[in-house]
Amino acid sequence: MTTRRIDFSRFSSIKIGPVVEVAVLQKGDLPPEGHFLIGHANNLLVGPHPPPLCMLGKDFDDCRIEGERLVIGAATPTGKILSFCKKHDIGGFEFVAKLPGTLGGMLAMNAGVKRYETYNDLLTVTTERGVFEVSRIPHGYRFAKLPGVAFEAAFRLRRGFDGALADALLKLRANQPKAPSAGSFFKNPPDDYAGRLIEAVGLKGHRLGNMAWSDMHANFLVNLGGGTFEEAMALAELAKKRVWEAFGIVLEPEVKIVQA
Repeated sequence: MTTRRIDFSRFSSIKIGPVVEVAVLQKGDLPPEGHFLIGHANNLLVGPHPPPLCMLGKDFDDCRIEGERLVIGAATPTGKILSFCKKHDIGGFEFVAKLPGTLGGMLAMNAGVKRYETYNDLLTVTTERGVFEVSRIPHGYRFAKLPGVAFEAAFRLRRGFDGALADALLKLRANQPKAPSAGSFFKNPPDDYAGRLIEAVGLKGHRLGNMAWSDMHANFLVNLGGGTFEEAMALAELAKKRVWEAFGIVLEPEVKIVQA
């Protein structure tokens, strides 16, 4: 096992975090105990003092067809998955267009757009503990409880890439801000939208230091340049407090907050 020195203020999508040594796993390595898996840090907010961290190396960046299954390594970027599916006329992954990150992150949170989700065609996930059928993995809306560190996953092979669907789903992202963020910060409550609730309590565009709730989409916490973990957490807590007071709804983070 090797290590990689990562500056999360440059590496993470929200551009916040310290410089730390991260363990890099290759084929045959076991995940070190007590380490948090970071993926490509697209859905993470890393604090100044995170727990020990690890990530998957290039050995886990792979797409291949095995009979009637599509097998994808957990370190495979979403852009590569989309390109592979286009090239081989495979349906089911049109929703990953412009979705940042890797398959591992998609599996960890059941990433998706509308009704198109990672677990829809999932068959098995391979971790350091073995191969698990999807029926054995608790999952739901933007949630999954993986039995260990995902190394790769197998999906039902569906022929027919739908370019029109990919374009339509891509347009749904047109209202997302371009400034650095970790994507949607809170999960949508049942039958409602976190962005609507945050806007309703007057926080759309609200700024604290160099962090703000985007004036383009209220559920995106954006870094305006030099934003800090403390500023981000203060804004998140303010949104939770105001939404609870106004609507009696508890907002749950979709972003993973990584702090010891």
